[in-house]
Amino acid sequence: MRIETYPSRILRAKCLPVREFADKDLARARRMLELMYEAQGVGLAGPQVAWQTQIMTLDIEQSHRGDRIFFNPRIIDTAGETEEEEGCLSVPGVRAPVKRAERVVVAAYNLRGEHFEREAAGLEARAWQHELDHLSGVLFIDRLEPTTLVTVRQQLKELEQEAEEEKAG
Repeated sequence: MRIETYPSRILRAKCLPVREFADKDLARARRMLELMYEAQGVGLAGPQVAWQTQIMTLDIEQSHRGDRIFFNPRIIDTAGETEEEEGCLSVPGVRAPVKRAERVVVAAYNLRGEHFEREAAGLEARAWQHELDHLSGVLFIDRLEPTTLVTVRQQLKELEQEAEEEKAG
């Protein structure tokens, strides 16, 4: 398992809901969580590991607890607005300010298949929104203001060039 990087097509895929929690899927989800920690990220979504499934990992505290895997997550309420700098494991080296809701209420299923809802604010709210965007094929760079996008365009072109060279390679 590896982290897919921009401009990989899988990052633009809309993910399918998880219908059942098979042992092989749970093992793959646990590996996904390990990969997130290895990459020193706070979240990772299915498409980022070439898995077109509504699954994500999230641990803003880097607690390394095995229960930070979520299935079929969704946002059910938002409040406020804030703008903070974001980056993404799938868009290495690119950081830019993104407007997001300041608070969210999310619903998801945990590893035990239990449904839950929770309110999140600050970095946690931002991370939920960022990872949920991935499940819809949206990257944080899609949310940039046009003037900000211009400032990162060269970095994106370099990532595109690297991908072409790897393909030809």
